[in-house]
Amino acid sequence: MDILYKILIDPFMQMFGAPDLLVQTLWEGLVGGMLYALIALGFVLIFKASGVFNFAQGIMVVFAALSLVGLHAAGIPAFAALALTVVVMLALAWSVERAVLRPLVNQPDIILFMATFGLTYFLIGFGELIFGGDPKVMITEELFLPKGRINIAAFGGMVSLQKLDIAAAIIATTMVVVLSVFFSKTRIGRALRAVADSHKAALSVGISLEQIWVIVWFAAGLVALVTGIMWGARSDVSFALEIIALKALPVLILGGFTSIPGAIVGGLIIGVGEKIAEFYWGPLIGGGTDSWFAFVIALIFLLFWPHGLFGEKIIERI
Repeated sequence: MDILYKILIDPFMQMFGAPDLLVQTLWEGLVGGMLYALIALGFVLIFKASGVFNFAQGIMVVFAALSLVGLHAAGIPAFAALALTVVVMLALAWSVERAVLRPLVNQPDIILFMATFGLTYFLIGFGELIFGGDPKVMITEELFLPKGRINIAAFGGMVSLQKLDIAAAIIATTMVVVLSVFFSKTRIGRALRAVADSHKAALSVGISLEQIWVIVWFAAGLVALVTGIMWGARSDVSFALEIIALKALPVLILGGFTSIPGAIVGGLIIGVGEKIAEFYWGPLIGGGTDSWFAFVIALIFLLFWPHGLFGEKIIERI
């Protein structure tokens, strides 16, 4: 009974006993959740255009961040390096369309999925060859990303907000909104949905698969770049970021693989839930909750809501 009391009751007593720490935890979870949502958005864009889960999105985050840091280390000014990195991601999108997607048009989805596996390991090897395997420091000062903290007196205590986290939340929110409007309200967005429904039908009405795929992969590359900058500024830029990027998989399961709003809601649920579990339940069960909590939540959703909160239900006639 004592163990059950500590696990089930103690954490809630701590929450209500120290509301300032609860607010601090919720804020850190919200920031992490927005960054998870940003990563998941890259997966959603690719899935909506091709109907396949892009396993390479995680390494694209790393590759974009390493490109930026590597170009700056070569003596190129920060914002010029940022512009060149955008060009690198456009070149990557074009190369993927030419070398990977175009030969696999109308192939089964599993073939495209396995192709993204190959792309992942190619980018890992190519990235290590060009940039090396050592962690790099993100150029936060050169990009004028804010440093320091803002301390706010609240609930009888002090809530500390990192300025970088505030900037990350604003940038992530802005990018999610802009891309959501662009792909839901424009002609390209409608063409994207047509391509996702059927490659053959899209081709029959004159939609260019090549153009749509380049646009979508480039958009996913921009998302990867922003995500790499934000996560790299919070820690080092290394290939370990790929593991963080794969946290987007539980986000997609919660929100639905085809829903941009679902990516946002799923990211916030995972981010906030992960932080609360880490801070309040982690010490009681030995820590390490951040490595498995998101996947346990995803498993529960798969059992009861397999299509996610906002996912499209697939109805097949037999």
